[in-house]
Amino acid sequence: MRRSSFFVRFILIGILLHVYVGLRLIPDMPIDAAARGLCVLWLLLSIFLIPVGMMARSFKRQPLGDRLAWVGLLAMGFFSSLLVLTFARDLVLASLLTIDAIWPNTLTIAHWRTGSAAAVPLFALLSTLVGLFNARRRARVVTIDVPIDDLPAALDGFTIVQITDIHVGPTIKARYVDAIVDAVNRLKPDLIAVTGDVVDGSVPQLSRHTQPLSRLAARHGAFLVTGNHEYYSGANSWIAEFRRLGLRVLLNEHVIVDHDGARAVIAGVTDYSAGHHDPAHRSDPAAALAGAPGDVLIRVLLAHQPRSAEAAAAAGFTLQLSGHTHGGQFFPWNFFVRLQQPFTAGLARLDGLWVYTSRGTGYWGPPKRLGAPSEITRLRLVPGEPD
Repeated sequence: MRRSSFFVRFILIGILLHVYVGLRLIPDMPIDAAARGLCVLWLLLSIFLIPVGMMARSFKRQPLGDRLAWVGLLAMGFFSSLLVLTFARDLVLASLLTIDAIWPNTLTIAHWRTGSAAAVPLFALLSTLVGLFNARRRARVVTIDVPIDDLPAALDGFTIVQITDIHVGPTIKARYVDAIVDAVNRLKPDLIAVTGDVVDGSVPQLSRHTQPLSRLAARHGAFLVTGNHEYYSGANSWIAEFRRLGLRVLLNEHVIVDHDGARAVIAGVTDYSAGHHDPAHRSDPAAALAGAPGDVLIRVLLAHQPRSAEAAAAAGFTLQLSGHTHGGQFFPWNFFVRLQQPFTAGLARLDGLWVYTSRGTGYWGPPKRLGAPSEITRLRLVPGEPD
């Protein structure tokens, strides 16, 4: 009931935003009546396509569901840019009207109106195409050195490759995942960390598309923690499937890795919000570390959301690897991520804890990335700088 109520509100807000864009752009466009009619028709179609695209993963009939998802999510990405650019245009026009009121006849406002009204959809289309290219190409490898005080010599250069937020679903399939796995394996990491939101759909729908993850290979294995989207998709079924694929799923627990005589704790927690879906899965960094040897000082936590960092720092972890934010994925949503998460992307420090937040290896929703490139992250432990 709550979910359907949210969806109704989402559609109503979407209708109002489409009306706003139509009223602000179409009357000022330098086009004839027939072309204006086509613009109105497109906005009406967009109102329908966007929610259909969001619901398409629940359609049992394939490949119809996936095709509707592609169309609807592309429409969402285009309209998002159209909306933002329309807001920006209105701000510019308001500024120009202010200038004209102070210094009359300095500007030809009518030309600015028609020119900008034509430019907005063209720039929205361009950003959608560039964003599509960025989203669909394989994530680039980003190398990050993490300076650790009192790092054992044997762990100098210890390499963890992190992948996260792949979101296998209506628009991301086995071929996309295969390319990621190939790139990860070429790095020959000591350990692989998969930090959640691997899927957007059920095991029966997507198991053949997550199968490439079984090829992930590292000296100490591949470890996985759940993200919020696993809980939307049947977490327990996916946990069993990930284990079948050979991934070590860490549910508020840890393992001890012995690397050339030096030891490190590799721990993992369930998603920060998991307790809302299953009380038995309540995220608990302290429990993940319980029973770990006190003399093992290198303690790495895999936690889907950066919000786990405060509890991780209190528990005594050295490094936390997270995802979830997508780095905002595309402008301007990177600014809104900061309202919910303490870190958006990159390496940050919280007391004695290093936190690395990946921008994600896939994408969610619209196949679009602008200003927040996807990544496969190669993290190397290196000695900290002496005081």
